[in-house]
Amino acid sequence: MKQKELFLQADAALRSVIDRITPDQLNLPAPADWAATPDPTVRDLLAAHSRDEAWVPDVLLGRTIEDAGGTYDGDLLGDDPVAAYDRLNVMTTAAVQEDLNPDKVVHLSYGDYPIREYLEHISIYRAFQAWSIARHLGWDYSLPAPLVESLEELIGPQIDGFRAMGVFPPAVEVPDDADRETRLLGAVGYWVPKG
Repeated sequence: MKQKELFLQADAALRSVIDRITPDQLNLPAPADWAATPDPTVRDLLAAHSRDEAWVPDVLLGRTIEDAGGTYDGDLLGDDPVAAYDRLNVMTTAAVQEDLNPDKVVHLSYGDYPIREYLEHISIYRAFQAWSIARHLGWDYSLPAPLVESLEELIGPQIDGFRAMGVFPPAVEVPDDADRETRLLGAVGYWVPKG
């Protein structure tokens, strides 16, 4: 299933960014529209991504929000937020590497979808958050080339549909000589020039 590989690539990209976050960066402000918390910080972003990672194994098993109850309420990060995220990431990676039925319907807060579509949805979130967080923190970062290729193949034909659902902002014009990653980022409305 190509969606499984896409997810593993996107999740690894996000982890590579999160693992670079230092304790002093956790309290830096984050864009308001990146988290449900008022005046979010980078730690709040990490908390949201940790909760999202924690949910994946349960969703793949077919569990609902009602089934999970308050399992993922409260602080999942503790005193070492990056290490806590990494532990959840390991569990999620193992769950996705299982023999999954791509047509099995799973239950999300916004509807029921086959696993292959669920993996596409959460791959989009992870891939473009990896790039956005790195850019927000001022790092020189590029999405891995195999991830860009997978996104182009699986997400590229659906960009307009996702945009119509409010997933992506309007496309951004990029330079004529832009590389593959920049063209993709422009198509989904995330690219901004350096500086």
